[in-house]
Amino acid sequence: MTTTTELTDTTTDGRQHSRRSFLRTSLAASMATVGASMAGSAFAQMTKTEGASPLTAEGSPRRTVIIDCDPGQDDAVAILMALGASDQIDLKALTVVGGNVPLSLTERNARIVRDWADKTKTLPVYAGCPKPLMRELVTVANVMGRSGLEGAPLHDPRAPLAPQHAVTYLIDTLRAAAPGSITLVAIGPLTNIATALTAAPEGAKAIREIVLMGGAWFERGNYTPAAEFNIFVDPEAASIVLGAGVPVTIVPRDVSLKTLITPQRVAPFHALKNRCGPIVGDIFNAALAYQKRRRGVDEAPMYDPCTIGYLIDPTMYGGRRVNVAVETTGQLTLGETVVDWNGRTKRPVNALWLTDIDADRFYATLLERIARLP
Repeated sequence: MTTTTELTDTTTDGRQHSRRSFLRTSLAASMATVGASMAGSAFAQMTKTEGASPLTAEGSPRRTVIIDCDPGQDDAVAILMALGASDQIDLKALTVVGGNVPLSLTERNARIVRDWADKTKTLPVYAGCPKPLMRELVTVANVMGRSGLEGAPLHDPRAPLAPQHAVTYLIDTLRAAAPGSITLVAIGPLTNIATALTAAPEGAKAIREIVLMGGAWFERGNYTPAAEFNIFVDPEAASIVLGAGVPVTIVPRDVSLKTLITPQRVAPFHALKNRCGPIVGDIFNAALAYQKRRRGVDEAPMYDPCTIGYLIDPTMYGGRRVNVAVETTGQLTLGETVVDWNGRTKRPVNALWLTDIDADRFYATLLERIARLP
Protein backbone atom coordinates (compact mmCIF):
# COMPACT_ATOMS: atom_id res chain seq x y z
CA MET A 1 0.00 0.00 0.00
CA THR A 2 1.24 3.44 -0.82
CA THR A 3 3.01 5.82 1.46
CA THR A 4 2.03 9.44 1.45
CA THR A 5 3.51 11.89 -1.03
CA GLU A 6 5.90 14.30 0.62
CA LEU A 7 4.26 17.72 1.08
CA THR A 8 6.22 20.90 1.56
CA ASP A 9 5.75 24.31 3.13
CA THR A 10 7.85 27.38 2.35
CA THR A 11 9.07 29.49 5.26
CA THR A 12 9.58 33.25 5.10
CA ASP A 13 13.28 32.83 4.34
CA GLY A 14 12.50 30.53 1.43
CA ARG A 15 13.63 27.28 3.01
CA GLN A 16 11.64 24.13 2.23
CA HIS A 17 10.46 21.89 5.05
CA SER A 18 8.53 18.68 4.47
CA ARG A 19 5.24 18.28 6.29
CA ARG A 20 6.38 14.93 7.54
CA SER A 21 9.66 16.17 8.98
CA PHE A 22 7.88 19.12 10.59
CA LEU A 23 5.36 16.83 12.28
CA ARG A 24 8.06 14.41 13.37
CA THR A 25 10.59 16.66 14.97
CA SER A 26 12.90 15.21 17.57
CA LEU A 27 12.05 15.29 21.23
CA ALA A 28 15.04 17.42 22.20
CA ALA A 29 12.92 20.28 23.54
CA SER A 30 10.48 18.07 25.41
CA MET A 31 13.33 16.00 26.82
CA ALA A 32 14.61 19.13 28.53
CA THR A 33 11.33 19.39 30.40
CA VAL A 34 11.22 15.78 31.57
CA GLY A 35 14.86 15.45 32.53
CA ALA A 36 18.08 14.56 30.81
CA SER A 37 17.97 11.09 32.33
CA MET A 38 15.32 10.14 29.77
CA ALA A 39 17.51 11.02 26.78
CA GLY A 40 18.80 7.47 26.34
CA SER A 41 15.52 5.75 27.16
CA ALA A 42 13.31 3.66 24.91
CA PHE A 43 10.93 6.66 24.78
CA ALA A 44 13.64 8.83 23.25
CA GLN A 45 14.36 6.17 20.65
CA MET A 46 10.76 5.26 19.83
CA THR A 47 8.56 8.35 19.99
CA LYS A 48 9.09 10.66 17.05
CA THR A 49 5.86 12.59 16.54
CA GLU A 50 5.77 16.06 18.01
CA GLY A 51 3.16 16.19 20.75
CA ALA A 52 2.94 12.43 21.29
CA SER A 53 3.57 10.82 24.65
CA PRO A 54 4.65 7.28 25.55
CA LEU A 55 1.95 4.96 26.85
CA THR A 56 2.21 3.23 30.19
CA ALA A 57 1.29 -0.28 31.24
CA GLU A 58 -2.03 -0.63 33.02
CA GLY A 59 -1.03 -3.62 35.11
CA SER A 60 -4.56 -4.86 34.50
CA PRO A 61 -5.70 -8.48 34.49
CA ARG A 62 -6.28 -10.60 31.42
CA ARG A 63 -8.68 -8.93 28.98
CA THR A 64 -11.90 -10.45 27.69
CA VAL A 65 -11.77 -9.77 23.96
CA ILE A 66 -13.97 -10.09 20.87
CA ILE A 67 -12.26 -9.51 17.52
CA ASP A 68 -14.44 -8.00 14.79
CA CYS A 69 -12.63 -8.66 11.53
CA ASP A 70 -12.63 -9.11 7.74
CA PRO A 71 -9.87 -11.67 7.09
CA GLY A 72 -7.71 -10.58 5.10
CA GLN A 73 -4.04 -11.49 5.41
CA ASP A 74 -3.26 -9.06 8.21
CA ASP A 75 -6.44 -10.00 10.09
CA ALA A 76 -5.27 -13.62 10.06
CA VAL A 77 -1.94 -12.71 11.65
CA ALA A 78 -3.69 -10.53 14.25
CA ILE A 79 -6.01 -13.39 15.21
CA LEU A 80 -3.09 -15.78 15.54
CA MET A 81 -1.16 -13.26 17.63
CA ALA A 82 -4.11 -12.90 19.99
CA LEU A 83 -4.44 -16.67 20.32
CA GLY A 84 -0.74 -16.90 21.09
CA ALA A 85 -1.20 -14.37 23.90
CA SER A 86 -3.82 -16.35 25.80
CA ASP A 87 -2.17 -15.44 29.10
CA GLN A 88 -3.25 -11.83 28.49
CA ILE A 89 -6.12 -12.13 26.01
CA ASP A 90 -9.19 -14.27 26.60
CA LEU A 91 -10.50 -14.35 23.04
CA LYS A 92 -14.21 -15.21 23.20
CA ALA A 93 -15.27 -15.00 19.55
CA LEU A 94 -14.62 -13.70 16.08
CA THR A 95 -17.35 -11.57 14.53
CA VAL A 96 -16.92 -11.12 10.81
CA VAL A 97 -17.89 -8.38 8.37
CA GLY A 98 -17.57 -7.83 4.63
CA GLY A 99 -14.46 -5.79 3.90
CA ASN A 100 -11.19 -6.93 2.41
CA VAL A 101 -13.20 -9.46 0.44
CA PRO A 102 -16.95 -10.28 0.52
CA LEU A 103 -18.50 -11.78 3.65
CA SER A 104 -18.75 -15.25 2.09
CA LEU A 105 -14.95 -15.29 2.01
CA THR A 106 -14.16 -13.39 5.21
CA GLU A 107 -16.26 -15.74 7.35
CA ARG A 108 -14.68 -18.75 5.62
CA ASN A 109 -11.21 -17.36 6.18
CA ALA A 110 -11.91 -16.74 9.86
CA ARG A 111 -12.84 -20.40 10.26
CA ILE A 112 -9.67 -21.47 8.45
CA VAL A 113 -7.50 -19.33 10.72
CA ARG A 114 -8.98 -20.85 13.87
CA ASP A 115 -8.24 -24.29 12.40
CA TRP A 116 -4.57 -23.36 11.96
CA ALA A 117 -4.43 -22.61 15.68
CA ASP A 118 -6.36 -25.77 16.68
CA LYS A 119 -9.25 -23.66 18.00
CA THR A 120 -11.91 -25.23 15.75
CA LYS A 121 -14.16 -26.30 18.61
CA THR A 122 -13.47 -23.54 21.12
CA LEU A 123 -13.52 -20.27 19.16
CA PRO A 124 -16.93 -19.44 17.62
CA VAL A 125 -17.13 -17.44 14.40
CA TYR A 126 -20.21 -15.29 13.77
CA ALA A 127 -20.99 -13.89 10.33
CA GLY A 128 -22.28 -10.33 10.35
CA CYS A 129 -23.05 -7.51 7.95
CA PRO A 130 -22.23 -8.17 4.28
CA LYS A 131 -22.15 -4.50 3.29
CA PRO A 132 -21.80 -1.03 4.83
CA LEU A 133 -24.67 0.83 6.46
CA MET A 134 -25.40 3.17 3.55
CA ARG A 135 -23.11 2.17 0.70
CA GLU A 136 -22.11 -0.68 -1.55
CA LEU A 137 -19.16 -2.78 -0.44
CA VAL A 138 -15.76 -2.08 -1.94
CA THR A 139 -13.02 -4.70 -1.51
CA VAL A 140 -9.28 -5.05 -2.03
CA ALA A 141 -9.01 -8.51 -3.57
CA ASN A 142 -6.34 -7.02 -5.82
CA VAL A 143 -4.20 -6.63 -2.69
CA MET A 144 -5.22 -9.65 -0.60
CA GLY A 145 -5.81 -12.07 -3.49
CA ARG A 146 -9.14 -13.51 -4.59
CA SER A 147 -9.42 -15.62 -1.45
CA GLY A 148 -8.32 -12.79 0.83
CA LEU A 149 -5.54 -15.01 2.17
CA GLU A 150 -3.05 -14.86 -0.69
CA GLY A 151 0.06 -16.87 0.07
CA ALA A 152 -1.42 -19.05 2.81
CA PRO A 153 -2.24 -22.76 2.43
CA LEU A 154 -6.05 -22.98 2.43
CA HIS A 155 -8.34 -25.87 3.25
CA ASP A 156 -12.08 -26.36 3.69
CA PRO A 157 -13.07 -25.11 7.17
CA ARG A 158 -13.49 -27.95 9.64
CA ALA A 159 -16.55 -26.56 11.40
CA PRO A 160 -19.52 -24.37 10.52
CA LEU A 161 -20.34 -20.85 11.58
CA ALA A 162 -22.05 -20.21 14.89
CA PRO A 163 -25.79 -19.88 14.28
CA GLN A 164 -26.33 -16.30 15.50
CA HIS A 165 -25.82 -13.19 13.42
CA ALA A 166 -22.71 -11.35 14.59
CA VAL A 167 -24.67 -8.23 15.54
CA THR A 168 -27.10 -10.28 17.63
CA TYR A 169 -24.18 -11.95 19.35
CA LEU A 170 -22.59 -8.59 20.12
CA ILE A 171 -25.84 -7.15 21.48
CA ASP A 172 -26.57 -10.18 23.67
CA THR A 173 -23.00 -10.41 24.95
CA LEU A 174 -22.68 -6.72 25.81
CA ARG A 175 -26.07 -6.63 27.52
CA ALA A 176 -25.13 -9.58 29.73
CA ALA A 177 -21.59 -8.46 30.56
CA ALA A 178 -20.42 -6.57 33.60
CA PRO A 179 -19.68 -2.86 33.14
CA GLY A 180 -16.30 -2.19 31.52
CA SER A 181 -15.50 -5.86 31.02
CA ILE A 182 -15.33 -6.35 27.23
CA THR A 183 -12.62 -5.14 24.86
CA LEU A 184 -13.65 -5.01 21.21
CA VAL A 185 -10.82 -5.19 18.70
CA ALA A 186 -12.05 -3.89 15.35
CA ILE A 187 -9.76 -4.65 12.40
CA GLY A 188 -12.23 -4.26 9.54
CA PRO A 189 -15.01 -1.85 8.62
CA LEU A 190 -17.00 -0.90 11.72
CA THR A 191 -20.43 -1.93 10.43
CA ASN A 192 -21.11 -4.72 12.93
CA ILE A 193 -20.12 -2.67 15.97
CA ALA A 194 -21.95 0.46 14.85
CA THR A 195 -25.11 -1.55 14.18
CA ALA A 196 -24.95 -3.18 17.61
CA LEU A 197 -24.40 0.13 19.42
CA THR A 198 -27.24 1.77 17.48
CA ALA A 199 -29.71 -1.07 18.10
CA ALA A 200 -28.80 -1.49 21.77
CA PRO A 201 -26.93 1.56 23.08
CA GLU A 202 -27.25 0.27 26.63
CA GLY A 203 -24.61 -2.33 25.72
CA ALA A 204 -21.97 0.39 25.57
CA LYS A 205 -21.61 0.28 29.35
CA ALA A 206 -19.99 -3.16 29.06
CA ILE A 207 -17.23 -1.93 26.77
CA ARG A 208 -13.89 -1.42 28.45
CA GLU A 209 -12.30 -0.18 25.23
CA ILE A 210 -12.63 -0.37 21.46
CA VAL A 211 -9.22 -0.81 19.85
CA LEU A 212 -9.49 -0.28 16.12
CA MET A 213 -7.17 -0.34 13.17
CA GLY A 214 -8.20 2.44 10.86
CA GLY A 215 -7.68 5.96 9.72
CA ALA A 216 -4.71 8.05 8.74
CA TRP A 217 -3.51 11.55 9.51
CA PHE A 218 0.21 12.21 9.32
CA GLU A 219 0.67 9.46 6.74
CA ARG A 220 -2.59 10.09 4.78
CA GLY A 221 -4.70 7.44 3.10
CA ASN A 222 -4.03 4.14 1.40
CA TYR A 223 -7.32 3.73 -0.47
CA THR A 224 -7.79 7.36 -1.49
CA PRO A 225 -5.37 10.25 -0.98
CA ALA A 226 -7.32 11.15 2.17
CA ALA A 227 -8.81 7.89 3.47
CA GLU A 228 -7.61 4.61 4.90
CA PHE A 229 -9.51 1.54 3.66
CA ASN A 230 -11.31 0.35 6.82
CA ILE A 231 -12.80 3.79 7.47
CA PHE A 232 -13.50 4.51 3.80
CA VAL A 233 -15.59 1.33 3.39
CA ASP A 234 -18.11 2.46 6.01
CA PRO A 235 -17.47 6.03 7.16
CA GLU A 236 -20.95 6.34 8.69
CA ALA A 237 -20.25 3.33 10.92
CA ALA A 238 -16.92 4.81 11.97
CA SER A 239 -18.61 8.10 12.84
CA ILE A 240 -21.17 6.26 14.98
CA VAL A 241 -18.49 4.37 16.90
CA LEU A 242 -16.45 7.50 17.56
CA GLY A 243 -19.58 9.24 18.81
CA ALA A 244 -20.74 6.41 21.08
CA GLY A 245 -19.09 7.76 24.21
CA VAL A 246 -16.94 4.67 24.85
CA PRO A 247 -13.14 4.58 25.21
CA VAL A 248 -11.57 4.23 21.76
CA THR A 249 -7.93 3.65 20.85
CA ILE A 250 -7.05 4.07 17.18
CA VAL A 251 -4.09 2.33 15.58
CA PRO A 252 -3.81 4.16 12.23
CA ARG A 253 -1.51 4.06 9.22
CA ASP A 254 0.69 6.43 11.19
CA VAL A 255 1.76 3.35 13.17
CA SER A 256 1.58 0.80 10.34
CA LEU A 257 4.20 2.58 8.26
CA LYS A 258 6.60 2.63 11.20
CA THR A 259 6.32 -1.16 11.55
CA LEU A 260 7.33 -2.26 8.08
CA ILE A 261 7.45 -5.90 7.06
CA THR A 262 10.86 -6.65 5.54
CA PRO A 263 12.52 -9.87 4.36
CA GLN A 264 14.80 -9.73 7.40
CA ARG A 265 11.80 -9.57 9.73
CA VAL A 266 10.01 -12.40 7.91
CA ALA A 267 12.83 -14.94 8.05
CA PRO A 268 12.45 -15.83 11.78
CA PHE A 269 8.82 -16.84 11.22
CA HIS A 270 9.80 -19.32 8.53
CA ALA A 271 12.44 -20.68 10.91
CA LEU A 272 9.84 -21.63 13.54
CA LYS A 273 9.21 -25.37 13.76
CA ASN A 274 5.46 -25.14 14.32
CA ARG A 275 2.65 -24.92 11.76
CA CYS A 276 1.63 -21.30 12.28
CA GLY A 277 5.08 -19.71 12.06
CA PRO A 278 5.69 -20.58 8.40
CA ILE A 279 2.07 -19.69 7.57
CA VAL A 280 2.63 -16.20 8.98
CA GLY A 281 5.88 -16.01 7.02
CA ASP A 282 4.05 -16.99 3.82
CA ILE A 283 1.41 -14.31 4.43
CA PHE A 284 4.09 -11.69 4.97
CA ASN A 285 5.89 -12.80 1.81
CA ALA A 286 2.67 -12.36 -0.17
CA ALA A 287 2.37 -8.81 1.18
CA LEU A 288 5.97 -8.14 0.20
CA ALA A 289 5.40 -9.55 -3.27
CA TYR A 290 2.44 -7.21 -3.80
CA GLN A 291 4.48 -4.17 -2.81
CA LYS A 292 7.34 -5.30 -5.03
CA ARG A 293 5.00 -5.59 -8.02
CA ARG A 294 3.22 -2.33 -7.31
CA ARG A 295 5.95 -0.05 -6.04
CA GLY A 296 9.22 -1.87 -6.58
CA VAL A 297 10.10 -1.91 -2.86
CA ASP A 298 11.02 -4.71 -0.45
CA GLU A 299 8.79 -3.60 2.41
CA ALA A 300 5.10 -3.58 3.33
CA PRO A 301 2.99 -1.90 6.03
CA MET A 302 2.02 -3.85 9.14
CA TYR A 303 -1.65 -3.17 9.83
CA ASP A 304 -4.02 -5.23 12.00
CA PRO A 305 -1.54 -7.05 14.28
CA CYS A 306 -0.51 -3.70 15.73
CA THR A 307 -3.83 -3.64 17.60
CA ILE A 308 -2.94 -6.87 19.39
CA GLY A 309 0.54 -5.58 20.15
CA TYR A 310 -1.12 -2.66 21.91
CA LEU A 311 -3.17 -5.03 24.10
CA ILE A 312 -0.11 -7.09 24.96
CA ASP A 313 2.28 -4.23 25.72
CA PRO A 314 1.06 -0.64 25.36
CA THR A 315 4.48 0.65 26.42
CA MET A 316 5.68 -0.10 22.88
CA TYR A 317 3.49 2.76 21.63
CA GLY A 318 3.18 6.53 21.79
CA GLY A 319 0.18 8.71 21.04
CA ARG A 320 -2.12 11.48 22.14
CA ARG A 321 -5.71 11.85 23.31
CA VAL A 322 -7.50 13.93 20.70
CA ASN A 323 -10.80 14.50 18.95
CA VAL A 324 -11.24 12.43 15.80
CA ALA A 325 -14.07 13.05 13.34
CA VAL A 326 -14.88 11.16 10.14
CA GLU A 327 -15.74 12.87 6.87
CA THR A 328 -18.96 11.29 5.55
CA THR A 329 -19.94 13.71 2.78
CA GLY A 330 -16.77 15.08 1.19
CA GLN A 331 -16.43 14.68 -2.55
CA LEU A 332 -12.65 14.27 -2.36
CA THR A 333 -12.21 13.41 1.31
CA LEU A 334 -14.88 10.78 2.02
CA GLY A 335 -13.68 8.54 4.85
CA GLU A 336 -10.94 10.89 6.04
CA THR A 337 -10.22 10.80 9.75
CA VAL A 338 -9.82 14.42 10.82
CA VAL A 339 -7.52 14.44 13.83
CA ASP A 340 -7.58 17.60 15.94
CA TRP A 341 -3.99 17.11 17.07
CA ASN A 342 -3.61 20.56 18.60
CA GLY A 343 -7.15 21.13 19.90
CA ARG A 344 -8.07 23.81 17.38
CA THR A 345 -11.76 22.87 17.15
CA LYS A 346 -12.33 22.68 20.92
CA ARG A 347 -14.32 19.50 20.31
CA PRO A 348 -14.11 17.05 23.22
CA VAL A 349 -11.50 14.31 23.20
CA ASN A 350 -12.98 11.02 21.98
CA ALA A 351 -10.00 8.80 21.16
CA LEU A 352 -6.42 7.89 21.89
CA TRP A 353 -4.66 8.30 18.53
CA LEU A 354 -1.45 6.28 18.33
CA THR A 355 1.41 7.56 16.21
CA ASP A 356 4.55 5.77 17.30
CA ILE A 357 5.79 2.26 17.94
CA ASP A 358 8.97 0.43 18.85
CA ALA A 359 9.00 -1.77 15.76
CA ASP A 360 11.77 -4.11 16.90
CA ARG A 361 9.98 -4.85 20.18
CA PHE A 362 6.75 -5.37 18.26
CA TYR A 363 8.27 -7.99 15.95
CA ALA A 364 9.95 -9.75 18.87
CA THR A 365 6.59 -9.86 20.66
CA LEU A 366 4.79 -11.13 17.56
CA LEU A 367 7.37 -13.85 16.96
CA GLU A 368 7.22 -15.00 20.58
CA ARG A 369 3.42 -15.25 20.51
CA ILE A 370 3.30 -17.07 17.17
CA ALA A 371 5.92 -19.52 18.46
CA ARG A 372 3.47 -20.60 21.17
CA LEU A 373 0.93 -21.84 18.61
CA PRO A 374 0.67 -25.32 17.08
